[in-house]
Amino acid sequence: MTPLKTTAELFGEHPSMVDLRKLIGRVARSKARTVLIYGETGTGKGLVARRVHEESQRAAAPFVDINCAAIPSALLESELFGHEKGAFTGAVSRKQGLIEAAHGGTFFLDEVRELDPVMQAKFLTLLDTRRMRRLGGVRDEAVDVRFIAATNKILLGEVKAGNFRDDLYYRLQVIAINIPPLRERGDDVFLLAGNFLEKYNREHGSQLREMDQAVREVFRRYSWPGNVRELENLIERLCLLEDGERIRLEHLPQRILRETQAAQPLAGTGSAPPARSGLVVGPVGSMEPGEPGYHLATQQFQRELIAGALAACGNNLAMAAQRLGLSRHALRHQMAKLGLRAP
Repeated sequence: MTPLKTTAELFGEHPSMVDLRKLIGRVARSKARTVLIYGETGTGKGLVARRVHEESQRAAAPFVDINCAAIPSALLESELFGHEKGAFTGAVSRKQGLIEAAHGGTFFLDEVRELDPVMQAKFLTLLDTRRMRRLGGVRDEAVDVRFIAATNKILLGEVKAGNFRDDLYYRLQVIAINIPPLRERGDDVFLLAGNFLEKYNREHGSQLREMDQAVREVFRRYSWPGNVRELENLIERLCLLEDGERIRLEHLPQRILRETQAAQPLAGTGSAPPARSGLVVGPVGSMEPGEPGYHLATQQFQRELIAGALAACGNNLAMAAQRLGLSRHALRHQMAKLGLRAP
C-alpha cells in the first residue's frame, strides 16, 4: 500500500479518482486563469487547488488561500485587496492584500458563494481587468494570478436563487473540477482507512492494523457526509482511544451504527447481515438481525426517534441533527431512506 506522501496527495484507485488526477494535470498545465472546484465538505477541495498549483508553471511562486466563510464581510475587502494608510480608523500603515501577495502564483478562494454582492462585483472586475485597487487607494495595480474558487454547493442553484451573480458564475465556470464524494468511491474507503491507520499508529503509538468484516460492511454502507475528513478524524479517534489490533463494531460511534443499521438488507435477499456489535438499540434490541420483522422494527424505531427529535426541536432540522448526533446531510439522507418528509 502506497502511503500518503504529501499534504497535496490525492489518494485512491477508483476510476473517478484516476480521472480526477488526469484532469488536474491538464488544468495545471493549461493557461486557464480561473478554475472552479466543486466538492462536498471534506472531499479535499483545498488539496485539489494546491495540486493544480504544484503541477503548474507557477509552482515556484506563492500559493495563497482564504476561506470566505471564515472572515466577516466587513473585513474581507481589506484582507483580499489590502488598504492604504488612513483608509479607515485603525489603518495606521499600508497593508498588502492577499491577492497582491499571490502575484505570479495561485490564489485560492474557498467557499466563494459566501462573497456578498459588493465583493462579488469587485471580484468580477478583478477577473475581467486583472487589476486591483487597495481600499482607500487611487491607483489600480496589475496582478498576475491564477484564481481558483471552490464551493460545496452547485453555484448555478445559487444564481437561480438570486444569491450569486450570473456574470461572475460564468466567469469562474470556464474550467470546472468535480470531486467525487467518498460514498461513490467504492473500496477507496478501505485504502484511505489503511493509510490513516499507518499515519496515526506512528503518531500515537497505537497498534490497530485490521478491521472486522462487520466493520468493513458498515464502512461500505455508511454515507460519509463528512467525506475523507470524517474518515480521517474517525481513524485518529480510534487510534487514540482503542487498544488491540482490530477495529470492532463496538468501537464505532452510535451515529454511524444507527444510519447503517437502517440500510440492512431484508432477510432472504441473499446478503448476509453484518455481525452483531452486542449493542442494544431501543425496542429492537431483543430481536436478532435474521428474525422476521427485524428490519421493519428497526425502521419504525428510527422513524420514531427522528420524529421525536424534530418535535423536541420545533422541526428545526439542524438542531434535530445535533440532538441525534448526525450531520444535517446525514439526517436528510436517513429521512429520505425512511420515507420521512423534511420540514
